[in-house]
Amino acid sequence: MGMTISEKILAAHSGNKKVKPGELVNVKLDITLGNDITAPIAIKEFEKVGAKKVFDKEKIIFVLDHFTPNKDISSATQCKMLREFAKKHEIVNYYEGGSVGIEHCLLPEKGLVLPGDIVIGADSHTCTYGALGAFSTGIGSTDLAAAMITGETWFKVPEAIKFVFNGKLKKWVSGKDLILYTIGKIGVDGALYKSMEFTGDIIKSLSMEGRFPISNMAIEAGAKNGIIEPDDTTLEYVKSRAGRDYTTYQSDPDAEYSEIYEFNGEDIEPQVAFPHLPENTKPISEVGDIPIDQSVIGSCTNGWLSDLREAAEVLKGNKANSNVRLIIFPGTPTIYRQAMKEGLFDIFLDANAVISPPTCGPCLGGHMGILAEGERAIATTNRNFVGRMGHPKSEVYLSNPAVAAASAIKGRIAGPEEVVK
Repeated sequence: MGMTISEKILAAHSGNKKVKPGELVNVKLDITLGNDITAPIAIKEFEKVGAKKVFDKEKIIFVLDHFTPNKDISSATQCKMLREFAKKHEIVNYYEGGSVGIEHCLLPEKGLVLPGDIVIGADSHTCTYGALGAFSTGIGSTDLAAAMITGETWFKVPEAIKFVFNGKLKKWVSGKDLILYTIGKIGVDGALYKSMEFTGDIIKSLSMEGRFPISNMAIEAGAKNGIIEPDDTTLEYVKSRAGRDYTTYQSDPDAEYSEIYEFNGEDIEPQVAFPHLPENTKPISEVGDIPIDQSVIGSCTNGWLSDLREAAEVLKGNKANSNVRLIIFPGTPTIYRQAMKEGLFDIFLDANAVISPPTCGPCLGGHMGILAEGERAIATTNRNFVGRMGHPKSEVYLSNPAVAAASAIKGRIAGPEEVVK
């Protein structure tokens, strides 16, 4: 029996010729990641055990993206801790201020994560990098501390589920809709501690920016990782970014999967996930009349340039409803600059949008767009748990950028075809 792409990566990094689901393996890591919320805990544990140096100053990445620019004294203290640790240990890849982007947009853009890597991060959406053909997953801060010391961690090899998307996408349907549709079918625990492998003609037709949201939200189905085999699109994306060698892997034809799902693109409309779980999905045609107070376009899921272009296509010549606060936050400074260069910011500002620097703030209810009691938001983010974006009695609906933009204009959840004729 052959191996899946995830099994091959785990085997290669653990010194084994073959691994199988359920087996425990110790692996060498290519990248360890922390941010301004999770890394301070790891640093405290690092120092508590008396560690004197990190395993590799080039393989540890700190991205201060959640509460920066510092929103209060507590966040300033957290960031100061990272800044001092990074300076002491000469951490090469340290990002804050004008260099900071949303971590899961920034690392691919910088070529810091590559096909065939094993990447762990003290952030659950570290699984984003599976879109590049890497085995990447979130871990806890204490695990990050151990990894910063040893450069290793252990995994139980996950079983794999294959998701095959056939046919073609309808207008206004994106990678975000594919993953929302999938989670709606299998539930938030439908892939618990399993590897979600995405394939098929539709996946192959997507740009990298269309693939990242799919892997990003694998965790919302309980998965250990979400992965897409590298192809010409992947290699074209990484060839100008990669600063080191990498290896691509593909699943064997006789690889074993616990389940295989096949979906037809003709059956998939733009999706909206209702509160308070990403599995509560409905096609846009079945949403009904739901007024909103806020529309948020951005995040590590949908802060890519193509997302901003899609939102601009809908917003052009329109204004946000007077009852709606429209907030747009690009994923990285590079995306921010290019969007400005292309005139997208003029479209956003003409629509009465607020344009934020790259931040995770609104997504986790941290800052830059908190909801009050009873308020309702549509967002291109990845979670809509109780209190996710603010008050426990607020509501968050998840969608793609086109739907979020159209909803901002209409003042209620709406499809882009209502605006763009």
